[in-house]
Amino acid sequence: MAFPPFVTSHVSIQPHCDPAHTCSIEPGLDFHHEDKGADTKILRNCGKIRAKRTRLEKTLNRVVIGIMVFLLMAVLLLAIGCGVFTSRVMIHKGFLSALVINGDPVYTGFLVYWSYFMLLSPAVPIMLYVTFEMIQTFHSKFINWDLEIYWCQGDCPAQARNTSLCEELGQVEYLLSDKTGTLTQNRLLFRQCCIAGEIYGDSSARAEDIEPMDLTWNPLSRGGLYMWAPTLVERLRAQKCPTVRRFFTALTVCHTVMAQWKDDAPVYQAASPDEEALVSAARELGWVFLSRTRDDMVISEMGVTRHYKLLALVDFTSHRRRMSVLVREPEGALKLYCKGADIVILERLQRDCAHLESTEQALELFSKASLRTLCIAVRSVSETSWEQWSRTLAQAAAMPTFDRNALLEKLHNEMERNLQLLGVTAIEDRLQEGVPETISLLKQAGIKVWVLTGDKKGTVCQHQRNADQHLLCPPTFCNCFYPQETAVNIGYACKLLDPDTRLLEWQELRQILQSPDPGGHFHKIQQTELWAVEKDKPGVQTAVVLTGPELTDFDQRPEWGAKFMSLARQCQTVLCCRVTPGQKADIVNLVRKHTSSITLSIGDGANDVNMIKTAHIGVGLTGVEGGQAVQSADFSLSRFRFLQKLLLVHGRWSYRRISLFLRYFLFKTCSFALVHLWFGIFNGYSAQSLYETWFIAFYTTFYTSVQIFFVAIFEKDVSAESSLRWPELYKCGQRQELSGPLVLFTSLLYALYASLVLFFIPCGVYYDTAVDYQTMAVTVSMAAVFTANIEIVLLTRHWTKFSIGAVCVSVLLYFICSRITHSKFLFQSSPADYLFYGASDEAFTDPVVWLTALLTAWTAVLPSMTFLTLDVIRTVHAKHKVHSMSHQPVELRTQ
Repeated sequence: MAFPPFVTSHVSIQPHCDPAHTCSIEPGLDFHHEDKGADTKILRNCGKIRAKRTRLEKTLNRVVIGIMVFLLMAVLLLAIGCGVFTSRVMIHKGFLSALVINGDPVYTGFLVYWSYFMLLSPAVPIMLYVTFEMIQTFHSKFINWDLEIYWCQGDCPAQARNTSLCEELGQVEYLLSDKTGTLTQNRLLFRQCCIAGEIYGDSSARAEDIEPMDLTWNPLSRGGLYMWAPTLVERLRAQKCPTVRRFFTALTVCHTVMAQWKDDAPVYQAASPDEEALVSAARELGWVFLSRTRDDMVISEMGVTRHYKLLALVDFTSHRRRMSVLVREPEGALKLYCKGADIVILERLQRDCAHLESTEQALELFSKASLRTLCIAVRSVSETSWEQWSRTLAQAAAMPTFDRNALLEKLHNEMERNLQLLGVTAIEDRLQEGVPETISLLKQAGIKVWVLTGDKKGTVCQHQRNADQHLLCPPTFCNCFYPQETAVNIGYACKLLDPDTRLLEWQELRQILQSPDPGGHFHKIQQTELWAVEKDKPGVQTAVVLTGPELTDFDQRPEWGAKFMSLARQCQTVLCCRVTPGQKADIVNLVRKHTSSITLSIGDGANDVNMIKTAHIGVGLTGVEGGQAVQSADFSLSRFRFLQKLLLVHGRWSYRRISLFLRYFLFKTCSFALVHLWFGIFNGYSAQSLYETWFIAFYTTFYTSVQIFFVAIFEKDVSAESSLRWPELYKCGQRQELSGPLVLFTSLLYALYASLVLFFIPCGVYYDTAVDYQTMAVTVSMAAVFTANIEIVLLTRHWTKFSIGAVCVSVLLYFICSRITHSKFLFQSSPADYLFYGASDEAFTDPVVWLTALLTAWTAVLPSMTFLTLDVIRTVHAKHKVHSMSHQPVELRTQ
């Protein structure tokens, strides 16, 4: 394979550049500016590495800290109670005074403090974190194994690259999306061009309906040209139009494409799909890029092989929005070929440029047809100018970075001036299959979709035709140009915007942000003739359209951020045009700073890495622009439409499962452990355990862990089809209905209530009777096991064989293990470890024990049963619609 010339972020000077005709630079010596390390474009765009933690995890951490503080206070009170009881009662009782350590009530209370700390430690859900990670791992595997979000054409399954964010997928409120390769296929087709003011090709018909031109005269043609322009072919073959020749020469030399030969024809590899489309189109029309070395490029022009000496390459940057190459033609002339965005190229043209007016009209037509455009220009360079540029470049190579950048920028502007306009290329891109339907579903689910793109905002034209044909033309910053197109058309084609949506642009938005009452001013401006054409039409949606230069005002006015977000919540969507990779991340930060919402960023290119890392959740699409977005993302998909299943099904299920798991875990551990608080009142604050030691160990491992584990893995309230049919169900996660701080606090209050019931009902039943302490302990432990399992039954909506088996086995294990640990054999082998000899034999055959345990369990879960009954009554109609409606399965087809 041939190697490319040394390409840098700014400029490269080729060695062996004919010093006899250029300058006094020594052969083989490179003068170039090169960003290294942290200054490279990739690292500048990638952003900071962030350790992402879910909102639920942060809430859980605060809850655990709260539990710790509560326990420390409770233990302190119990220790004080022990000291008081010791000093006032035990010391004065002869048979109790022997239990006072060293006769010191304070020291006794100090030791009891640590005893109670260990006794109540099961209330701190440390095991919750371990189980939490295991459950999240299973949830991520379900995403990896889902065949409905597997793209068979590219053999690309979905991947959960970060296993700790699955439940966050069920709480997304803002989706910030790139466009090129994300909403579109990034399968670019050369459809039209304008050369010397004359338009060739017709984009009104679908590409597949275009009749192929006869290109049999070209032995290197490989097909794939969706363009009907026989007049252009005739002029190329006749070689009578110099402008046409220059135009296609520019396409074949002004790029960084690599050529690899296969089946006696060149196959192109490009970092940008746009460059590949342009070079491939030129190949089909007879201008074939054959190979390149560090020094030159080999081009076949209508069968004639020509060698171009490559002298300099001024690379594309998001700031420059253009690229140029300086070549020496076989005849010896020096030519600078330049391509870039229209707003950049048109301002650098020579005065009285020919065909300027007709070319601008062509740009407008291409924009209305949603074709992405690129201006092509050329400049003849004198030997004197080249020698002067070479000396400047040599001088820059020895300068510090800051001074060098300023000098090179000045030099580039000098080189790329007085250009002669050759023409315009027009490339077509298309929406991916299912994008409008996916965005429509996400909007119904309460997710605000914002598009961050490099498009011009333009005017709204022919959006109905675009929506029907799904034609779009978005750029990406890793491409070597900025296209001229209408970003607003994207909104209509993607169903981001309704036909009657009103656009709020910078002039009106600035007035609103500067007003003392933005909300009132926003309502007032909606009624004006300037902005609202149909004032009397109710329920009109609005959308904000901003550009990158306009966003810079937010840096100077930080107070506008909160005002802007309050307005954005009232709008249908936000379209940000002409934004840089850094601005994409700034927009995500703006949303995160001024809202408490979960954000999700999705993109497919290196320019999206910063945005992906900045959001709460980053999704990378597997595309044709490399794997940097996927490598930096938390989840990877192959198609945008798979977001339906990822968010509305997997995300919602994961959020529900994790929330139920957390609430249950807090309930069962705290209700079980806090019983010792109430028991301490009756045992003189002696830190005596109410439970058998082995029951404490088995309760958290065998009796109450397996069943909630299966619920957290398999639980679902509705099917996947119903989740997609009723996207409104997703709003539950956005409102944190199952996991908010208040909900978790309620679960703790419920556990506190259950602990009171677990102790005081058996205590009341056995009060002033001959029942011993061990029978009381067995009764409370049996009631605790019954309560935990009944709560599981009330929580579960989707029963599987694993869930049923786990509940049954857990209850059965309690009775089996209790009989074993209370057996005579173990008591004889270690009396100190097995103190409850024979307790279960008597308790399990006593009907009073059974009735007390069942009454206690029923009373403990009474609040949960009451709430469940009221919830069923309140939502019976809506749930009947979801569960009973005849299903028409939602299909996620692969291409």
